[in-house]
Amino acid sequence: MTTTDSNQTRQRIFDAAQSIIARKGFSAVGLNEVLNAAGVPKGSFYHYFASKDAFGTALLEHYFEAYLADMDRIFQDPATSAHDALMRYWQLWISNQTSQVECGKCLAVKLGAEVADLSEPMRLALQRGTAQIVERLEAAISRGVEEGTVTIVASPAQLALRLYALWLGASVMTKITRTHHAFEEALQQTQHLLGNQ
Repeated sequence: MTTTDSNQTRQRIFDAAQSIIARKGFSAVGLNEVLNAAGVPKGSFYHYFASKDAFGTALLEHYFEAYLADMDRIFQDPATSAHDALMRYWQLWISNQTSQVECGKCLAVKLGAEVADLSEPMRLALQRGTAQIVERLEAAISRGVEEGTVTIVASPAQLALRLYALWLGASVMTKITRTHHAFEEALQQTQHLLGNQ
């Protein structure tokens, strides 16, 4: 098997797994279900991953790599102010979390509480990924302050963490209530914390 074939197979496994795990969680999903969905022979799983734990860690790393690239596209658009880019990011967050398409759902939201106490490698992957998200939010907020499109009271680092925690909480509340009220409140709070233009 060539490296290209191996990478394509891993990608198929990740794509299938993200959709299934976004719907059912990590613990409830068996490897056979993922491999069947990916069209990969059952016996070849351990050629790609040492264990289910290692697979979960790799899946999260893969997920965050794509997520961060999407953030970079939003925040590095030279035609968009930092304030508008931040608000676009939160609007896309709502769209992804309320979409009927499972593969768009945030794995940090889905798996954060579930696996943090079960798998230290997966917890660390979540910690690394979410820290990078917060860093990008901080950079965007800092740029907005420099541009004059964002007016804040807290430091950019404090506000980035506060906003990310707010939106994670809103995502959980949306799952619990099956309404968009928590997102509406989060959006209003975000506008207030960033300063109205």
